[in-house]
Amino acid sequence: MSTTQPAPTAAQLQQRLQSVLQPSALEVIDESSQHHGHAGANGTGWGTHFRVRITSSQFIGKPPLARHRLVYDALQDFMDQGLHALAIEAKTPATH
Repeated sequence: MSTTQPAPTAAQLQQRLQSVLQPSALEVIDESSQHHGHAGANGTGWGTHFRVRITSSQFIGKPPLARHRLVYDALQDFMDQGLHALAIEAKTPATH
């Protein structure tokens, strides 16, 4: 009996980030198919390599490393399930 969890989906990551960081803009892209044969690829072409573009007021006053840490913290259980790589573009909302 396998205890392996299914690979995460972009929709699951998006739902979690929406819930935890309440972004004003969010895009989650599964780029796994571009990494076939690379370290961490699971052979299915999905669920291992993602790009996140996120804008959140929770990032205000935080340096890029702290913004990335908030995203990683929100998605830690997905990392434990097989999410291998996460490219993060984290921004603060534009102020006028």
